[in-house]
Amino acid sequence: MTKQTFGVIVTTRSFFPSHLVKTARNGITALLNKLGHDYVMVDETDTNLGAVLTLDEAKICAALFNTRREDISGIIVVLPNFGEELGVVEAIDRANLNVPILIQACDDDFDKLDMDNRRDAFCGKISLCNNLYQRGIPFSQTTLHTCALDSVEFEQDVKKFAAICNVVGGLKGSRIAMLGARPVAFNTVRFSEKILQKHGISVQTVDLSEVMAAANAVTNTAAKEQEIRAYGSIPTNLEPEKITRQAKLCIAMEDFVKKLDCQASTVQCWDSLENNYGCAACLGMSMMGEKGKPSACESDVTGAVSMLAAQLAANAPPALMDWNNNINNDRDCCISLHCANFPKSFFQSDIEIGCLDVLGSVLGQERTFGACKGQVAAGPMTFIRMTTDDSMGKMKMYVGEGTFEPANVPTKGGVAYCRVPNLQKLLHYICENGYEHHVCFVRGNVADVLEEAMRKYMGVEVYRH
Repeated sequence: MTKQTFGVIVTTRSFFPSHLVKTARNGITALLNKLGHDYVMVDETDTNLGAVLTLDEAKICAALFNTRREDISGIIVVLPNFGEELGVVEAIDRANLNVPILIQACDDDFDKLDMDNRRDAFCGKISLCNNLYQRGIPFSQTTLHTCALDSVEFEQDVKKFAAICNVVGGLKGSRIAMLGARPVAFNTVRFSEKILQKHGISVQTVDLSEVMAAANAVTNTAAKEQEIRAYGSIPTNLEPEKITRQAKLCIAMEDFVKKLDCQASTVQCWDSLENNYGCAACLGMSMMGEKGKPSACESDVTGAVSMLAAQLAANAPPALMDWNNNINNDRDCCISLHCANFPKSFFQSDIEIGCLDVLGSVLGQERTFGACKGQVAAGPMTFIRMTTDDSMGKMKMYVGEGTFEPANVPTKGGVAYCRVPNLQKLLHYICENGYEHHVCFVRGNVADVLEEAMRKYMGVEVYRH
């Protein structure tokens, strides 16, 4: 899990038992320490008992949070008793961090409803959420309305919340490198830079001629060639010059992504690079993806944004594929594939690095070296696709979960045998709502994280399949 820094607010109410504050402070800090997260919280010497109750205490908490605003990725509010909703809301409002918020309320013990021990956080949480709603402040809830701070359920809630914060913090202010214009035939991947910018995502454009010129200017390729040879199986009869040319391109692409301070990229890979430079971009994109810098083909910028979101949610490298073929009469299964540029860890065994199969038959094997081939390993997966709907002026997405199946797929390239419950409904939705033929996959089940992060905190319209 990616380490997060949370602002923590523990509240109380004057006529409820105050000893519950200390146990709550100890409980939440113990859990965050266990999970490896940092936290910012008023000290017991800053406010009465280290809780936030009054307006003055809210101001103290907000001022503290502001000293760490660059670090804090989310706020966790703990109600050990009914709490003081106005104090909490004032602290959040005045800090104005614009980060995800998780509301936790402690369970009452049925045999401790006396005045010395009763909590009433069950009711107080409703009041707090009401006040946040009134001020238009989005927030997340725990799975159970109330829960113990040391419960398995709350630990899972914090893990999910940390992933949500990772997605939101990683996408806001992110930069996507667009290395070359989209291929003329790919109208499907057109997008709106302005709508992306409205959501805090910017696009840095580079003409493909600059990338090819930079690649041709590279002189020292020894280390990159060694990295390529270790990355997969290469035909023994391949001319060494082909690996050198591929190494130069890999170095140039990585340099542009780094120089532009980008977290993801796209490449115009069909078919200018093959015709004008002499190799495919897939291998370089795969290698960047394996290192945590996802890269989408065919200048699919919103595909790259989808990949970045998926990586942030799952803490694993994603892959961009086509929804491509039916599988016999099993209508909940399909083949997804690409040439391919999938990260190495997506495959079930060592990959073959060879020439593009489709373009190679047209342009010639000598110009198309650099495709990563093999079958995607079996296991649970999440799929996601973001797009900008220019006519509606909004950003939207679909997300869901399925599995990669182990059955062999009898075709070339990078291939996946996908099972998605009620796939036909999803495909109808994709077609009816103008989505691209590309879809992003990532290993693991993180649809809940992506749905909440994008809908609640990024303002994206979400269809959850």
